[in-house]
Amino acid sequence: MGPGLFSDVGKKAKDLLTKDYISDQKLSISTYSDTGVALTSTAVKKGGLSTGDVGAQYKYKNTLIEVKVDTGSNISTTLTLTDIVPSTKTIAFLKFPDYSSGKLETQYFHHHATFTAAVALKQSPAIDLSMTLGTPTFALGAEASYETATSKLTKYTAGISVTKPDSCAAIILGDKGDTIKASYIHHLDSLKRTAATGEITRRFSTNENTFTVGGSCAVDNLTIVKLKLNNHGNLGAVLQHEVIPKSLLTISSEFDTKALDKTPRFGVALALKP
Repeated sequence: MGPGLFSDVGKKAKDLLTKDYISDQKLSISTYSDTGVALTSTAVKKGGLSTGDVGAQYKYKNTLIEVKVDTGSNISTTLTLTDIVPSTKTIAFLKFPDYSSGKLETQYFHHHATFTAAVALKQSPAIDLSMTLGTPTFALGAEASYETATSKLTKYTAGISVTKPDSCAAIILGDKGDTIKASYIHHLDSLKRTAATGEITRRFSTNENTFTVGGSCAVDNLTIVKLKLNNHGNLGAVLQHEVIPKSLLTISSEFDTKALDKTPRFGVALALKP
C-alpha cells in the first residue's frame, strides 16, 4: 500500500464534520439484478424544487460502467478501467448534452507515491495534477490546476498527513496560500464508529479563524449520533439509524445558536437497499 491520493489528506476529519449533514429530503431505492446490474432510483426535494434520477452500475472484471439519467434530461456516463497498465486506474466521464463537462483522469499508485492527471474534454481545457509521496503512515503532497485558455495556475494546494491506526492529523495550505487548515480525528473504538475531531481554519486575507469540533457516537449497533459546533455558533446534529439491514434513515438539523429566531435547517434521507 502507498500513501493514498492527495484528495485523501484530511478527508477523514472532513467527512466526520460534513458527511450526512443534509438540508433536503431524499429517498433512494437500490436493487440488484441476477446479471450483476445495480439499479438506484433517487428523488430529492430541496426547497420548492424536486429532482430525480435513475442510475445503473455494472462491473465486469476490471471494468466498471455507470450510467445516470436525471429529470433534467441529462445523461451521465462514467467508465472506470483498473490496471490497463499495472498500478493504474483510468476514469472517463461524459455528460450529454453538455459535452464540455466531460473529463478524462488517470491515477497511478506506487508503494511510495501516487500521481493523478485529469483533463477536461473541451477546447482550451483545464488540467488538474496531483502528487503524493510517502507511506500509509506519513504523506506529503500537492495539487494544482492549470487553465490552458489563460495560461495561468488557477489553484495550488499542499498538504501533509500523519495516520495511525486510531487517529489521523493533517495540515493543508490552500486557496493559493490564502488559507491554512489543520485537522485531527481520533477513533475511540475498534470499529471506528465512535470518534472525536477538531478542525481550525485560518484565512490570511481576512484574518478570520474558524474552529470546529465534532464527533460521532454509536448508541447501539444500529444507531449513530453526530454533533458539530464551530466558534461562530453554528450547531449541527445527525441521527442515523439502520431501519433494516443495509438501509439507513438519516435525520439532520443545523441552526445558528447566536440567532435563534432564524429557522433551523432540517434534512431527511432514506436509503433502501436489499
